[in-house]
Amino acid sequence: MPWIQSVFPGKGTWLYFIFVGDPAAETCFESFGVLTSGLFLPIGVVLPAIIAFYLVLSFLEDVGYLPRLAVLIDGLLHRIGLHGYAIVPTILSLGCNVPGCIACRPLETRKQRFMMMALLGVFIPCAAQIGMMQALIPEMIGFVFLGLVIGYFSLGFILNRIWPGESPEILMDIPPYQRPTWGNIWRKIWSRTSHFARVAVPFFLVGCVIITVLYLSGGMDWLGNALSPVLSGAFGLPQETAAPLVAGFLRKDLAIGLLGGIELTGWQMFTSVVLLSIYFPCLATFSLIIKEENWKEILATLGILFTTVFIYGGVLRLIGMGLGVT
Repeated sequence: MPWIQSVFPGKGTWLYFIFVGDPAAETCFESFGVLTSGLFLPIGVVLPAIIAFYLVLSFLEDVGYLPRLAVLIDGLLHRIGLHGYAIVPTILSLGCNVPGCIACRPLETRKQRFMMMALLGVFIPCAAQIGMMQALIPEMIGFVFLGLVIGYFSLGFILNRIWPGESPEILMDIPPYQRPTWGNIWRKIWSRTSHFARVAVPFFLVGCVIITVLYLSGGMDWLGNALSPVLSGAFGLPQETAAPLVAGFLRKDLAIGLLGGIELTGWQMFTSVVLLSIYFPCLATFSLIIKEENWKEILATLGILFTTVFIYGGVLRLIGMGLGVT
């Protein structure tokens, strides 16, 4: 980044701010430029986590462990109206929510498919988000997952009680264990990581442009003022977190990365990461949810999203006030 800052012409112009970002920035988390944050966040921070996750997932798929995991966890998931196969879209969503949503299709009933997509859209962070969390709050990432797991099972329990439909028993064929084929594993890793590069990197670049234009045009100040009653009053967060909220509509990992350029206390950073993790699925996931669900289910999913955000935000604000760390 220092090299780009020194050689790129037109310091102080709109073009410089869009491509390089803030000339006073000291890290790529602060600059928001296309050639700095736009490339560093997806490639330097997220990609290593993506490769590591898909290496492990591809190995488990190749040896035939996932069907056994579905059988082992069937009893637990039945308590929230799902069966053991639901662990497969859950695990896939830890890589990317889009294939996770597609993997909901084999679930037998519409109730189970709706419940699973609602749970994935709210409580399952993708590997890109996880990589960004690890970069920003490595010492608190366990507490983030604890909160998400509690919400996953609590919401599942509630939806199973109030949403009409059936939850049939599991019927699965268990294949034998087999030696992993490293050629298969390599092809899966390459296919999935190249898909991330094709889909995610353009969203990062576009997101940086949008955020920079909003800052330069004064639109971000307007959004900050408009959202101030919610951000400050309900959640205890500064107006500057409006920028990550806007970016979250494109990519949640980009949104979490933008938090690194904002001066926040440790508890505010933790609260922001949790809220961004649950507040809205990325554009690609939401587009798939619209395709897979009917209008009633879409409205219910949106209602669940916003209700969950306000419950979590309010609870975290109260905890922070009680601990004196806000």
